[in-house]
Amino acid sequence: MSEPAFKVLAQLVRKLINYLRTMGDGRDKRISRSIVYAILTDDETDPRRRIRIWRNILKFFRLYGLTLVRLRPELFRKLRTETWGLSTDEYKSSFVDADSLVPKGDMGYSGSTFFTTTDNKYLLKSIPRQFEHSFFRDDLLEPYVTHMQTHPRSLLVRITDFLGWRYSSIGGILRLAPAYHLVMENLLHGQADDSNWQTFDLKPMSYFFPERDIAGGRLASQATKSKLADDFNDKLVLSREQADSFFQALEADTELLAKHNAVDYSLMLVRIPRDSSTPIQDDPFSDPPSWRTGVPSQDHKWLLRAVILDFFWAKHKVHAKAMTFLIKAWNLIDRKGPMSITTDAPEYRGRFLEMCREMVEIKENAVVGA
Repeated sequence: MSEPAFKVLAQLVRKLINYLRTMGDGRDKRISRSIVYAILTDDETDPRRRIRIWRNILKFFRLYGLTLVRLRPELFRKLRTETWGLSTDEYKSSFVDADSLVPKGDMGYSGSTFFTTTDNKYLLKSIPRQFEHSFFRDDLLEPYVTHMQTHPRSLLVRITDFLGWRYSSIGGILRLAPAYHLVMENLLHGQADDSNWQTFDLKPMSYFFPERDIAGGRLASQATKSKLADDFNDKLVLSREQADSFFQALEADTELLAKHNAVDYSLMLVRIPRDSSTPIQDDPFSDPPSWRTGVPSQDHKWLLRAVILDFFWAKHKVHAKAMTFLIKAWNLIDRKGPMSITTDAPEYRGRFLEMCREMVEIKENAVVGA
């Protein structure tokens, strides 16, 4: 096949895939049904384990309704029930049927798709990139579980389930439907539709970001640049006790991530105006006031929530190594320094902690209106 013909064919295939991704309103419903079925079904008692061969063949031709199962269910069940005090019945009550999930579309830079439960307690994120879900499954999962069991004040997002496909299918191979999903706590639980809550996805912005730094950002669309991390041009006004607790949790959590070679994670910060209605009792984990439920700022303006997200990019994976090679090659031409995904894990940890410290202003017994 000639090169021009190959390019035309490749364009047609890409257009077909994009069309199938967005075709009809049934796609999200089928994905939702697959997720909910996996969560509500105890895999070891699932009668479909003994399914006929011809049905397995039919599953291969599915576009959206992939057969998902829980991965390492015993670990997550133990976390939910023993560490976080969340009963199985209470957890499953958020996943009654396919209508329990609300699609949120593509909210991230990685191409992930998102759902929330209708009760706003859980966020579901797809993990489409193989090097990310394999890192979490094979390298980080057991250390993460141990860390969450021994660090009750951890700021790492609470992951309650990890879902993956049982059978290969055309939809998964062509990435028409995500084959891996994380279920995690939703830091925006309790938020009303008309609320004036503020959210920030924060990571060190002193790194090289090609979308922003090449040609002054003129080569990337505004939609692309909008998916980069946010700027936070304010201060978190905390007491010394609040700040110490915040920094101690950050130190312990980032030590775990650096030990396992993770970079490019971010701090999700939510600011809730103190004069707004904040139903803390809706927290599914029923913790006392904390950075997950709402810490009152010392200027009396905000309740503050924070978790560490997106700790799935590992420097030792092949994709990360390839990106590191490309950026080093680019720096031979134009010295821009490392990206947040190509730097070393200890170096990223240092800049991340510095960013968090610079956000904090310590003030005791602040006076309203001062």
